[in-house]
Amino acid sequence: MIKAKELTKMYDKGYAVKNVSFELSPGKCVALLGPNGAGKTTTLKMISGLIAPTKGEVKFSEKKGGDIRQHIGYLPQHPQYHGWMTAVEFLVYVAQLSHISKKEAIKQSDRLLKRVGIAEAKNKRIAKFSGGMKQRLGIAQALIHKPKVLLLDEPVSALDPIGRRDVLNLMEELKQETTLLYSTHILSDAEEASDEILLMHKGTIVESGPLHQVKKQNQIDKISLRFTENMEVYADQIANMETVTKTEVKKQVLHVHVNNIHLAREQLLEKANEEKWPLLQFEVGQTTLEDLFMKVVNEHAMEDNL
Repeated sequence: MIKAKELTKMYDKGYAVKNVSFELSPGKCVALLGPNGAGKTTTLKMISGLIAPTKGEVKFSEKKGGDIRQHIGYLPQHPQYHGWMTAVEFLVYVAQLSHISKKEAIKQSDRLLKRVGIAEAKNKRIAKFSGGMKQRLGIAQALIHKPKVLLLDEPVSALDPIGRRDVLNLMEELKQETTLLYSTHILSDAEEASDEILLMHKGTIVESGPLHQVKKQNQIDKISLRFTENMEVYADQIANMETVTKTEVKKQVLHVHVNNIHLAREQLLEKANEEKWPLLQFEVGQTTLEDLFMKVVNEHAMEDNL
């Protein structure tokens, strides 16, 4: 549907984005992941047409040449509103900017306010909206002209847990109607809501593909242990076991990466029983998207230092 080819944006201090290429397929929800400063917002702005790339191009499969912005809806990270406007006034205003007649704009506004779950606040001043309501209104304005692709820049990062859940549920529904590309650094949200991921680091895409495939290619079996007392003495013992490839401590939990999950589990349980380890937690699982994210970022950081 949308194809980005070698998108590059250069400023005085260097590259913000460098040679980014990918395709968005119809009906997919794609997460653009990366730490702050990775180039996510710049990439979204180039796709939306808000800024011109230094090099590269964006093509829309249903339109040969010309302006593709009519096919794209965009929600910025920090949407700005006229607080004195009501929700319906704002949507009608935005719709008319897209050359939609006032009659159709009113109809579309009512439909979308219901769609995003804030119809009861249609005549309420935006200044009195909560953060979650403003995000929902922002999504409604991005949908007002019935775009083929919806771009959302950090749509849930500033929301409380309830607002975040509401927007994530809405995104799940919206991908039945349109293609979504959204940026985030909240990896658990990406793991829950996305079909595919694009992982950015220092302006380039370093990992991409269907979420399940990327996780399968990079996942490592691990066992997580929590102790009632200082775990350092146990960590040293565990690190020397033949089935263990790596150990690390995060938030008072010892994560043990292993090359044979079944044998490692048996060995650890046997040792824990024999030596009466003061265990609070023993959990068998696999590395998460967050682990993959840190692994990729650290690997590329090491390459930069070579």
